[in-house]
Amino acid sequence: MRVFPLLLLGLAWPALAAEPVLRPSARLLFKAPEMLQAGRCVLYEEGGAGWGSVTPEFYLRGEVVASEVRTRRLQTCPLVPGKNLDQYNREEFNRHALAFPCLAAGVPERDEQIGIVRLRVIEWETPHATRAANAGRLYRGMFVDKKLEKNMEIELEADLLGLCR
Repeated sequence: MRVFPLLLLGLAWPALAAEPVLRPSARLLFKAPEMLQAGRCVLYEEGGAGWGSVTPEFYLRGEVVASEVRTRRLQTCPLVPGKNLDQYNREEFNRHALAFPCLAAGVPERDEQIGIVRLRVIEWETPHATRAANAGRLYRGMFVDKKLEKNMEIELEADLLGLCR
């Protein structure tokens, strides 16, 4: 146990157990909770990072239902031996996406605080090309492994979302 001196009192106080690390998504909710309050229109975007376009091509627009900071135990990312992430098929990619955030092999498990936003889906545009199967959470009318439907609710880390224009 580490002890930190309390200089003013001349006493020693035991350090509390290490607090879980704050991920950027949790810091965002602590610093700017008004940005992601219930009823706010938010946008999740993918694509557009190639030569021809820097504007995201695919999106999911929704309305914030709730946001909160949760402590989550991070575990090792599910790996497919002999493949890089960009070589995964859709099922392999989804398994990775559902485990994210996760840790590289050999990194000890740990707790982290994550800012989660639950949103109600309003509209979306998803890629359909086979080459997009391992490019993101949006694919062929799906959000990871769920068929997108108007008014369904999904959860994303806060720092993945932007405000509607």
